[in-house]
Amino acid sequence: MKEFSNLVELVATLRGEEGCPWDRKQTLPAFKTFLLEEVYELIDAIEKDSTQSLREELGDLLFHIIFIARICAEQERFDIKDILEAEYRKMYNRHPHVFLKESSEKPVQMRWEEIKKGEKEDYSLLSNIPVNIPALLRAYIITRRVARVGFDWEKLEDIYEKMHEEIGELKGAEEAKDIAAIKEEIGDLLFTIVNISRFHNIDPEDALRSTSEKFIRRFNYIEKNIDVGKSSLTDMDNLWNEIKNMEKQGH
Repeated sequence: MKEFSNLVELVATLRGEEGCPWDRKQTLPAFKTFLLEEVYELIDAIEKDSTQSLREELGDLLFHIIFIARICAEQERFDIKDILEAEYRKMYNRHPHVFLKESSEKPVQMRWEEIKKGEKEDYSLLSNIPVNIPALLRAYIITRRVARVGFDWEKLEDIYEKMHEEIGELKGAEEAKDIAAIKEEIGDLLFTIVNISRFHNIDPEDALRSTSEKFIRRFNYIEKNIDVGKSSLTDMDNLWNEIKNMEKQGH
């Protein structure tokens, strides 16, 4: 595709001897921050369902990927062509039911994991889950992966029973004033709620992000109507319920 090739050449020019001084001095570690920023901006564009922002943020992310590939090419590790070819082969091989019309009694996701296992000698179902991603999202990925091979709750009611059990254990840890146990039980409770979210096919990170935005919106309403530093909890609660009811009515 001409447009893609043009962007690849543009990056090569920026990194060239007569290119941009700022672009020439960039290194791989710098992109850890750049990529996080771009991905979150892309997520924001998806949240807002903005066509213009979505197109722009996808372009920015693509630019960064091409830029990283260029740095690796300069280090004689691989180039953008190697990336494209390897990704094509991987996705082709992992979809035999599409490209080879291979039939299997196993669910597609389980077959996917079997193919991945055959690709790597040191494969583990829970390997390659980044440690630095948000903990709630990481828990979601972990539970989703093990569920693919049948390690899962049989029904939603069982998870609710486990949730109530974890709440009881948390209260027990609080009564004992055991900080380490409180921390552990909070983690167990959150992990259980992640499973509830997954059973509903809802990303808990997405759900919590929406709730946080809702909280900010409602608290902003309180701040606009009273001085929160000099107001009682009752007054703030009344305004909270007011904006909550307005939202339910579509205002």
